Amino acid sequence: MAKETGIVYSTEHGRMCPDCGKPVAECVCRKGAVIPQGDGIVRVSRDTKGRKGKTMTIVTGVLLDEPGLQKLATELKKRCGAGGTVKDGVIEIQGDHCDLVVAELTKRGYTVKRAGG
Repeated sequence: MAKETGIVYSTEHGRMCPDCGKPVAECVCRKGAVIPQGDGIVRVSRDTKGRKGKTMTIVTGVLLDEPGLQKLATELKKRCGAGGTVKDGVIEIQGDHCDLVVAELTKRGYTVKRAGG
């Protein structure tokens, strides 16, 4: 039998957590999310694979939880003047902004390396 997921959206509260049933902003089950482990080096690369030739700047290795990663992605997108997203702990920014992202992350105190070509 399939598990009933309950309410996923409410006009009063917006998105709802499928696990605890509370609004996502007040979710108690995801507060204990662990920060990903890594070597502490943020890698910035450029990628065009699977994007019909469009270039994306990819930022991996940032040791932040999901809300922190979303906030950093928003700030980087504003700095670059481009759109983007966060998928599976990876920040994707539309366009080739590697040099700008490396400079911004270095200014924020991260150890940054250019990866790829």
